[in-house]
Amino acid sequence: MKNLTIYASLLMMCGLMSCSVMKESEGGVKVSDDLAYCHTKVSKSLADLGKDSIDYTMMPRNIENQDSVWACRKATPDEWCSGFWPGILWYDYESSKDAKIEEEAKKYTSSLEYLSRRPAFDHDLGFLMLCSYGQQYRLTHDEESKRVLLAAADSLATLFNPTVGTILSWPRNVEMLGGHNTIMDNMINLELLFWASKNGGSETLRDIAVAHAETTMKNQFRPDGTCFHVAVYDSETGEFIKGVTHQGYSDNSTWARGQAWAIYGYTMVYRETGDKKFLDFACKAADVYLKRLPEDMVPYWDFDDPAIPEAPRDASAACVVASALLELDNYCGENKKGYYREAAESMLASLGSEAYRSGSHKDSFLDHSTGHKPAGSEIDASIVYADYYYLEALLRLKNLQENETEQTSEGGSAPSLAVILNLLR
Repeated sequence: MKNLTIYASLLMMCGLMSCSVMKESEGGVKVSDDLAYCHTKVSKSLADLGKDSIDYTMMPRNIENQDSVWACRKATPDEWCSGFWPGILWYDYESSKDAKIEEEAKKYTSSLEYLSRRPAFDHDLGFLMLCSYGQQYRLTHDEESKRVLLAAADSLATLFNPTVGTILSWPRNVEMLGGHNTIMDNMINLELLFWASKNGGSETLRDIAVAHAETTMKNQFRPDGTCFHVAVYDSETGEFIKGVTHQGYSDNSTWARGQAWAIYGYTMVYRETGDKKFLDFACKAADVYLKRLPEDMVPYWDFDDPAIPEAPRDASAACVVASALLELDNYCGENKKGYYREAAESMLASLGSEAYRSGSHKDSFLDHSTGHKPAGSEIDASIVYADYYYLEALLRLKNLQENETEQTSEGGSAPSLAVILNLLR
C-alpha cells in the first residue's frame, strides 16, 4: 500500500515536473524573463533613436566603450549589418505582439528595398534582406516582401562562379587576396537562395546553394572540423589556392565566429536538403567548437589567441551557435539527442547573466562581443548581430518548450511504468 501511495505521488510529481520543465529550461534559462528584458531594451532603443525624429535609413550597429545608445550607420550596400535591426524588431514583435514595434519594423525594413534593385555589392545581400524582408514575409506574408526577396536572390546568384563552385564574397578584394574569395560567413547567405527556389524562384538558385556548400565543405575545413575564414580560388580554373584569415588571429587559427557561421550554415543546409552528409558535417563542426569552449560557454574571439585567458570574448559567436544548436538537436539520432540543446541552454543561461547582459546602462541586450580584432574594430563591444541571434535563440527555445508542453498535455511525454518502478527501487 505504501508503494502504491508513493507510485501515485511520483506520477503526480512527474506530471507537474514535465510541465514546469517546459516553462523553465534545465539550463537555467528564464525564457519569458529574457524576452521581456529584450522587449524593454527594444522599446528604449526606439525611444532614444527617435528623440528628435527617426531616420529609418540609419541602422543601429554597435555600442562601444562607455556609450549608452546605439551608434548608427547608413543602410548602404557595403554596410552588411543593416538587416539585423529590422530583424530584431520583427522578432520582438513576434514575441511581444506590440503593434508599435510592428510599425517601426516595417519602416526600417522598407529602407532596404532599393538593395533588391541594384547589382549585388557582395555576398552580404543575404544577411541584409533575409533578416529584414525575410522576417517580415514570414510574419505577414505580404506580396511586396516576396517580390523583394526573389529579386535579391537573383542578384546574389550573379556572384556565383560555376567553375569554382562558390559565390564570390568580396569582389573588391579579389586582387588583395589573390583570387576568387569565399568567406565562411557566406554560408548564412545561402538560405536566401533556398528560400527563393521554394517560393517562385528558379530551381537553379537551390543548385547554386548546394554547390557552394559542397565546395566549401571540401576546401575550407581542416581535418579536425575547424575552418579557415577565407578560401581563395583561381577564378579561371577553379583550383583551390589557399585558406587564410581576415578577421581571425592567424591563417591557421580558429576564429570563433567563423566556426559559428559554419555550424549555423551547415545545419540550415541540412534542413533545406535532407542530405545526411551536411548533418554529419554540422555535428563535426559543432563538436570541435564545444570541446574548446571555456567554462562559461562563451568563446574567446579566437580559440588560438595566445593571450587567452586575457583575450576578449565574443558573445556574438555564442549567440549564433546557441541558435544553431537548438535546431541541430532536432535532427540528431538518439545517441546525441539532447546534447546540443543542453549546450545551447547553458550558453543562453550564461549570456543572460549579469556577466554578459548590458544592464540598464546600455540600449543593447548584450556586451562583450568582438567584431574585427585585427583591425582594432568593435572589441569588447555591444554589436547588433549578437542581439539578433540572441533573440532568435530565445524564440527558438520558447517554441521548443511550447511544443513540448503541447505534447505533454496530449499524453505524449507521460513517464513509463518502468521509469516509475526504477525510481521506487
